[in-house]
Amino acid sequence: MRRKARQTSKPENRPRFWGKHAVAAALDNPERKVVKLWATREAAAFLNAGPDIPVTLADVADLGRLVPGDAPHQGMVAEVEKLPDIWLGDLLDDAPERRPLLVLDQVTDPHNVGAILRSAAAFDALGIVTQDRHAPPESGALAKAASGALETVPWVRVVNLSRALDEMAEAGFWRVGLTGEASMTLAEALGPVRVALVLGAEGEGMRQNTESHCDALAKLPISDRIESLNVSNAAAIALYAAATS
Repeated sequence: MRRKARQTSKPENRPRFWGKHAVAAALDNPERKVVKLWATREAAAFLNAGPDIPVTLADVADLGRLVPGDAPHQGMVAEVEKLPDIWLGDLLDDAPERRPLLVLDQVTDPHNVGAILRSAAAFDALGIVTQDRHAPPESGALAKAASGALETVPWVRVVNLSRALDEMAEAGFWRVGLTGEASMTLAEALGPVRVALVLGAEGEGMRQNTESHCDALAKLPISDRIESLNVSNAAAIALYAAATS
């Protein structure tokens, strides 16, 4: 898949990943440039680092100072360059049927986006699409929550989400927005084999302009004992529904 040109960032702007899954997946991703690695002697024995990646042996206390407090680094930390951006058109061109696309409208919590990436990988989603300015940057917390999926699930960042939804429609995607105010259930709204599932931020939900660019609005059939689901849980259920429809 064609990516935009990589821009080398300053060291202070590079994300640091921690934890076995996030670091190992970054090393296995040919699109990811790993700049530095720190690891305990035990963890270093399991790292598949190439000869051009410097590995600094460190003790647990030293590693703890490289990451936010109490971050579960599991003996390894990596400093990386951000992945080059992906063009939406490249993701949509010749997209196989029955691989749903996830669209996130101003979902900004890195733990939620990381968990959504993990579900997207589990259900073989085509990728996720977010706004560039209203989505979390790549970070250690996001990569840890994604458990390696940040490296395998295409993530497209766009300037204008409405225009992106129009582009999806032109590519033959049926755009289903999830909202608790809808009259249809998700099962009733699903139909065409190419589907884009649109989810809004917790609390605010989808913006009105985003809703107006959906082909159908649908709700999850949850009990009235709870008002709503966490957006990452809703995404996982929606992906399952799309995969089994």
